[in-house]
Amino acid sequence: MRLRSATPEDTAALGRALAELVVGGDLVLLCGDLGAGKTVFAKGLGAGLGVAEPITSPTFTLVREYEGRLRLYHLDVYRLEHLEEAAELGLSELLDDGSVTLIEWGDVISPALPQDYLELHLHLGEADDERLIDVVAVGARWSARQRVLAEVWAPWREEEPSC
Repeated sequence: MRLRSATPEDTAALGRALAELVVGGDLVLLCGDLGAGKTVFAKGLGAGLGVAEPITSPTFTLVREYEGRLRLYHLDVYRLEHLEEAAELGLSELLDDGSVTLIEWGDVISPALPQDYLELHLHLGEADDERLIDVVAVGARWSARQRVLAEVWAPWREEEPSC
């Protein structure tokens, strides 16, 4: 599924919409170049979960924890140099405690993750604030929710090209 976000507010709204669907144990990966909107999406997800404090990029701390309807762990693995360092973050513990885990630059460590996550690839669009977001459900947990995701994100869905 491909989504189109015309503004940063749209990107945050996509995160808020996803917050309505996440459950404890969910893993979401955000992928894309610097400035693609990963942290804006994370802020929207946090707001949708009822996180009161400001969500900031955890680039230098690697992991930030927020309390809302569900606990949110927000990770940024951009600075990891080796895949083995992902294990040191305690990802298995984070995923087992009933929280939602959101990982920026998640594609960097995807081989070290359980094969059940929602992956969003954010790309710069043609207009300044436009973003194209490719959504990939990996594993049974997210594949079972693809239809609901498509409904929730319908206002931002890009039309499929016809043959």
